Amino acid sequence: MEYTGGGLSPQQNDVKEQFISISENLSQLIASLNQEDIDILNDLRHLSKRFSDSGKMASAYYLSCLLAPYTNKFNEIFEAVRKLSSKRQGALIVIQREDPLDEWITPGVPIHAEFSGSLLDSIFPVGSPLHDGAVLIRYDIIVSAANILPLTKKTYKKKLGTRHRAAIGLSERTDALIVVVSEETGRESFSYKGALYPFQLPESK
Repeated sequence: MEYTGGGLSPQQNDVKEQFISISENLSQLIASLNQEDIDILNDLRHLSKRFSDSGKMASAYYLSCLLAPYTNKFNEIFEAVRKLSSKRQGALIVIQREDPLDEWITPGVPIHAEFSGSLLDSIFPVGSPLHDGAVLIRYDIIVSAANILPLTKKTYKKKLGTRHRAAIGLSERTDALIVVVSEETGRESFSYKGALYPFQLPESK
């Protein structure tokens, strides 16, 4: 099955423009260091926030590039994740790429249905029998839900929840992409090659 990645949004230009703008602002700040009336700390605080926001935008673009060759449903996945995030509905979503995952996943409940946002949304409400564990997506199909993933053995300064540790754990062992929505904050992140990246999806138009 061939996936062309058609419809990938022009996020790359947005990311480039954001970083160019930050670079220009930083150059202006450097040039103004000898001016006594400049509030450097306040300017740095604003730049730090802009850089963090731009980093999340870049991560979302990177995630799009990694997903597009493996599913034609990546835009629908993003829209579903956005809705889950807005409701602070915790979620753990595995998108299989090249590596087989059977060795690393404890199987959950078979579903074998074409991906849809409404189906994904129905899996993760608190109290749902499928709420705990991960959804597995292969190509455009939700293969199963309530799958158990291996937890990372790494220690972190900032305490990570079980979903995040499971996402990192599977990404340490395979090339899968694992998307996490935090139940406490609604924040979106994804794990790839043993690292966790916060990202922020652009508003749908």
